[in-house]
Amino acid sequence: MSDMNPALETFSQEVDELLTAMEEALLGLEGAPDDADCINSIFRAMHTIKGSSGLFGFDDVVAFTHEAETVLDRVRNGERLIDAELISVLLACKDHTAQLIQHVLFNEGEPLPEALQQQNQALIVRLTGVPAAGGMPSTQEEKADHFEVDPNTSNSSDNWVISLAFKKDALRNGMDPLSFIRYLQTLGKIIEVIITMPALPRIEDMVPEDCYLNFKIAFNSSADKKTIEDVFEFAEDDCDIHILPPNSRQEHYVQLLANLPEDQVKRLGEMLVEIGALTEKEVANTLHEQREDDDAEAKPLGERLVEKNILQQPVIEQALKKQEAVKQKINKESNYIRVDAAKLGYLINLVGELVISGAAMRLMVDKHGLSDVDDVASTMSHLVEDIRDTALQLRMVQIGETFTRFQRVVHDVSKELGKQIQLQITGGESELDKTVVEKINDPLTHLVRNSLDHGIESPEVRVRAGKPEKGTIQLNAYHDSGRIVIQISDDGKGLDPERIVAKAIAKGLIKPDQVLSKSEIYSLIFEPGLSTKEEASNLSGRGVGMDVVKRNIEALRGSVSVDSELGQGTSVTIHLPLTLAIIDGFMVEAQQERYIIPLSMVEECVEMNSDEWQIDDVQHYVNLRGQVLPYLRLGDFFHNNKKHTRTERESLVVVRFGEAKAGFVVDELHGENQTVIKPLGKLFENLDGIGGATVLGSGDVALILDVQGLIHHAKKRANPALALLSGV
Repeated sequence: MSDMNPALETFSQEVDELLTAMEEALLGLEGAPDDADCINSIFRAMHTIKGSSGLFGFDDVVAFTHEAETVLDRVRNGERLIDAELISVLLACKDHTAQLIQHVLFNEGEPLPEALQQQNQALIVRLTGVPAAGGMPSTQEEKADHFEVDPNTSNSSDNWVISLAFKKDALRNGMDPLSFIRYLQTLGKIIEVIITMPALPRIEDMVPEDCYLNFKIAFNSSADKKTIEDVFEFAEDDCDIHILPPNSRQEHYVQLLANLPEDQVKRLGEMLVEIGALTEKEVANTLHEQREDDDAEAKPLGERLVEKNILQQPVIEQALKKQEAVKQKINKESNYIRVDAAKLGYLINLVGELVISGAAMRLMVDKHGLSDVDDVASTMSHLVEDIRDTALQLRMVQIGETFTRFQRVVHDVSKELGKQIQLQITGGESELDKTVVEKINDPLTHLVRNSLDHGIESPEVRVRAGKPEKGTIQLNAYHDSGRIVIQISDDGKGLDPERIVAKAIAKGLIKPDQVLSKSEIYSLIFEPGLSTKEEASNLSGRGVGMDVVKRNIEALRGSVSVDSELGQGTSVTIHLPLTLAIIDGFMVEAQQERYIIPLSMVEECVEMNSDEWQIDDVQHYVNLRGQVLPYLRLGDFFHNNKKHTRTERESLVVVRFGEAKAGFVVDELHGENQTVIKPLGKLFENLDGIGGATVLGSGDVALILDVQGLIHHAKKRANPALALLSGV
């Protein structure tokens, strides 16, 4: 892709976006097959890809997308019903189009491989029922299809109204008004002809060669307006001609305007000509009259068309509405620009260094007592905070886009498994760092597939259990204490604790006499090699994956837990940081070493007073206002080979992660600190309880604590009181 010219790169990006939108719309049609917006979105995708491909001479893409576009146009016009089979074919067409685009972009000028050609033919047969003729239809054929209306929809009260006002010299110039009326009969049926005459002069003033006849004709035909207008082509200089469409055509024009691709929304007259509601001659004549009027009296084009009985008001209103909607969208899109992710990452790194430099400056001001620059330093600190927040916001994206991709996964896998499953998405507007979104995609995919395969039962089993035939998987996201929580829930059969324990004992993961809480039992599914499924499938059942899911989530400084009810369903909850670059931290000190705790996880800080509190230094818990709170001395934990000299005054930092709380005992509190997260490197990256490091303003390095990892590590060291924090 990097070797492409910029135009092709833009083309490739636009095609990706269009195909993604097409897939989302197709999946949306499963639940609402009559959704006009989804149908229009699918049509626009194929139409735009076809037009753009034509600009680059990608004839194979043009030929295939034209077939799909033709079928979609019939769907838009109500001539073909959308059903599960057509949705499935169109999804395959979407995938095939992506393959065609990849081929023409990277194999310029080369013919399609045999496999792609066969796939091409097979999909066209499934779409149309006939083999592809090859090539792209002519413009005339396209327009004929575009404006064709089923003549069976016409009736005696739904006719074209043609007004012919012949000028005085029409007969003198050789015009025969009746010949035009006779020729009309070759295009349809004349229902009625009404002869009208202007105010006639006195009999003695009449000129035999002058024409005093006007006609109003009710005409029933399936021909389009341009074809009818061409009947009077040679009379246009000697006759004022107005052709008013029937009511059925009015509704047709309104629908065509609503479905008109956005790249074809131009000036009012051009739009109306494009859909066949006006002819170019009508537009030209009306604009000419408009220019001849004084500016003060000039009426808008739409108003003139209605006034002259050329077009109905609803058609004009729909055209103006379409114009305004596209104008607003263009204005909105002009507010956005595409930025290279590498450039954005470099900006975040620079902001991180700026945060460190700002902290160093503040340290120097405080150290040397530079009161005259204190205000300047404070102002700069606030500006740095604003720059930091703004820079991080640039990389924040809504998780809804990631959630939406699973619509296709659920659709395809449920068909493969013979199950009926729907996906419900909530909280898609929740934002988090783009890098987190990219890295969480694989774990989410595995969890969704597990729900599809392990969780949701077959329709027959669900009916016997008193459940609806169609199962439900829910993806939900929300913010909580500066972190994002993602939940994957299903209403399936749930987890069987007894089977999990039996498997764990068989695998040697636990002892037969070991007593575990419900949460601890469910946490066993994240152990390598443990699966409760009797037979492995191409989706799951080999005991591989859930341990990787947990490891990947923890690599993002996150945590994962499971809750389930046998026969009711399972819920997996993931806690993740909003960003991996810069956080608000809380700096503490223990054993003359400084540590950073993510500020969003700090609940409160209290003095550790053994005289007033009930403190158990053996089992490491404290009675905090009636609540049993496990605690960990950071000095003992990180310096367990040193003799720890406790200070006279210790503080307890209460942290919260999910629903659980714990306390860290420290020697000193240093308060809030803007923390730039630096990786520890390969040698130290797997240290339990450490999530990274940061450089302080003094140049010293402080470790950033991984709260979940610390507690988990402490539990493994057989600290009994911490068993209360199940699921951590």
